[in-house]
Amino acid sequence: MKVLLLQDVYNLGRAGDIKKVANGYGRNFLIPQGLAVLATPGAQNQADRIRSAADKRRTILNEELSGVAAQMKDVQLLFPARAGETGKLYGSITTAMIAEELSEKLKLEISKRQIDSQPLRLLGLHMVKIRLTLDLIPEISVVVYREGEAPENYMILAEELAGDVEPEMAAEPEEELEAVEEAPVEEEIEEEVTDEDESAE
Repeated sequence: MKVLLLQDVYNLGRAGDIKKVANGYGRNFLIPQGLAVLATPGAQNQADRIRSAADKRRTILNEELSGVAAQMKDVQLLFPARAGETGKLYGSITTAMIAEELSEKLKLEISKRQIDSQPLRLLGLHMVKIRLTLDLIPEISVVVYREGEAPENYMILAEELAGDVEPEMAAEPEEELEAVEEAPVEEEIEEEVTDEDESAE
């Protein structure tokens, strides 16, 4: 099905873009969450207006958060953990744990949905991206070290530290693709856009 994005969606597109997506993803996530509408002719006529409004909002957000992005580049989070001889953790460091620690360190609210990472399951240094906006995605360093040992011993990349450990099966994503910006487009789209036209799929 084709949808018109009303908001920026990470790894999919920007507000005002028309994208072809899987029916289930469109019907069960994008449309119910208010992130998109079906790309009917009426909706497509308003794409430029939606794109223009989103560009203005994105520019303001980028300016507001540029200082936060610069601050994050120097951030390093430390997590003690229990692990086996191969460096695999008994458990994992989740996006919620990273968001909570980062929020406390920066004294501002960071959601786990902004943490662009799978749960960390190896000792060592992990570079983790933080989604502030589509244009601002700074990286922080997260050091997972063995309980009772010095973090400095683990400040090399986790993959290097793991050596010949067999790679784990990829973990399931914790969240669906999320909108980077929470604020809805200010102007409501015309009523005809909300009439789902099955033939537009």
